[in-house]
Amino acid sequence: MTTPAKPTVAIVIAAVVLALVALLAVMVWRAESKTNKVALSSKPKPVTVVAAQAGEYQPTRTYVGTVEPWVDAKVGPQLVSAYVDTVLVRPGATVSKGAVLATLDCRNASAQAQAVAMEARALDERQKAISHEATRLSSLLDGGFVSANEAEQKTAQSASEEANVLAQKARLLGTSLGVNDCILKAPFDGDVASRAADPGAFVHPGDEIVRVVDRSTVRIVAAVPENDFDVVAAGNAAHVKFFATGKVLDGTISRRAPSADPGTRTVHVEIDVPDPNHTIPVYTTGEVTMKVGKPVPATKLPLPVAVIRGAKANVFVVEGGVAHMRTFKYLGESGGDAFVDTSLAPATKVVSEGRALLADKDRVEAKEAAP
Repeated sequence: MTTPAKPTVAIVIAAVVLALVALLAVMVWRAESKTNKVALSSKPKPVTVVAAQAGEYQPTRTYVGTVEPWVDAKVGPQLVSAYVDTVLVRPGATVSKGAVLATLDCRNASAQAQAVAMEARALDERQKAISHEATRLSSLLDGGFVSANEAEQKTAQSASEEANVLAQKARLLGTSLGVNDCILKAPFDGDVASRAADPGAFVHPGDEIVRVVDRSTVRIVAAVPENDFDVVAAGNAAHVKFFATGKVLDGTISRRAPSADPGTRTVHVEIDVPDPNHTIPVYTTGEVTMKVGKPVPATKLPLPVAVIRGAKANVFVVEGGVAHMRTFKYLGESGGDAFVDTSLAPATKVVSEGRALLADKDRVEAKEAAP
């Protein structure tokens, strides 16, 4: 016989079902209550604005050049090939004109010079003897003791020996120059920039052993485009920055080449900068900035505010809580500022942050940036 189900089981099942339905209803209600029924496009977009400022703009040109010494000498042998005997200086040393920088082992050249000197001395003595003999023969012509032909032959022989003596002395001078070439001296007051050879190295004519530079005056050398020929006229003011030291100074164009380079179509210009304390390193980089024309009235903006395309600058202007895209004539930039024409009035509020999410005529909630 089957036992009938208890009524409490049905009641429990019904209660569980009702609880689940109630929980589901609560969850649906909660989800619906969190849904934003207002379109985001209808809300003002938060942006940061800055005020445009009145200013002046003057176009500039910037050129990158090289800082070169006033004089640069690569000291080495010019006539002889020999082993380096001594090198007396190292980079950074200060030398005076005539100071010995290095010496070469020129025993062979010295021996040749001595041999030539002895040969010249022998020829000189022989020429003197022949000259005296020619004089004596000439004195015997009046008595008829010698013929005129014999006296003339002896005189010609004396002249020939004299020519040989002069030629040998010229050769001696050449060998003496070779001997002098073995002692390398500073050609001017300056600093030792580099040392290319050490004792024991074999050098040929034209090889560099020591390099000396004169930094009492340095030259900023730059190549400028041909269309800036008038901008870099001699005497025009220039602003110079030395990257190696960070030093900044004002100068003037010292000289300008009268023609452009045929290959690059650039014009060579130089600016002389006195440096008596030798504080500027040479063969480093220098930047030359020059102003062009006269300043013109302009409106100044932070550079990130504007989107620049060619000669136009696009800016979001805030008027009555609405952002309007405006286009102005772009004049140029200087430092971190952009300059546009004065059709953008000073004190106008322009969007500086949040502009990437804006479209023309969007409503905005503007917050002015701190100065």
